[in-house]
Amino acid sequence: MSEKKFTKAIVRLPGHSISEGLLSDIYLEGRPNYAKAIVQHEEYVVALAKAGLDVTVLPACEDFPSSVFIEDNALLTDKVAIISNPGALTRNGEIRIPNFRPALKQFYDNIEQITAGTVEPGDIMMVGNDFYIGISKRTNRAGAEQMASILKRYGHNPIIVELKEMFHLKSGVNYLENNNLLVAGEFINNPLFKDFNTVEIPEDEMYAANCVWINDYVLVPEGYPKVKKIVEDMGYESIVLGVSELRKTNGGLSCISLRF
Repeated sequence: MSEKKFTKAIVRLPGHSISEGLLSDIYLEGRPNYAKAIVQHEEYVVALAKAGLDVTVLPACEDFPSSVFIEDNALLTDKVAIISNPGALTRNGEIRIPNFRPALKQFYDNIEQITAGTVEPGDIMMVGNDFYIGISKRTNRAGAEQMASILKRYGHNPIIVELKEMFHLKSGVNYLENNNLLVAGEFINNPLFKDFNTVEIPEDEMYAANCVWINDYVLVPEGYPKVKKIVEDMGYESIVLGVSELRKTNGGLSCISLRF
């Protein structure tokens, strides 16, 4: 399998209102600190650039506290941009922020949109031309099936995955490259992934299953030494990034950029 090389990313700055976003019901670590969130986001953008990406930075939108998690606003493939339909009511309007669609139009002639059901692309994992679509609390079957239909029209191969426990698909399974797959929780020993080289993430570092492969690097959340060692033992160069403030609102490293 030839691995996709990413060249661009779109991010959105966190706003002061991030402290009003949807809090994690898992970690119970309090509300995000805006000043820390800005620093962590800046470091993330620097890491994207180090990995070879040209980064478009959109301004913060105070009306939508969780809009920094821009991954959930669209799925970007090499052929089409598909605007999503976020499942959380407080996030649904993010796709209508005035500067969002124009940002996509800079790079895509083909732009589609989910109109049936809900989809958050935190539930979608790209593996070459295959797209695993998780059905979760935020992505329902109607949305997943419409997403699958659009992907098929553009020559992609969608695969629907039923989630039982995870918040998003990529909370527990993430593709690196060369057939390597990080798995945690319910995805360990899942027959759907039997043809991959699956690498188990320890339960006490499950949050760090959400690592991000970008070209020659793997982004790893700070504070998870076992996962950092796992990634480096696989031969990858890691970039460790703080995400403490984003984690408080159910965010992870993959959530805060659109990479294409």
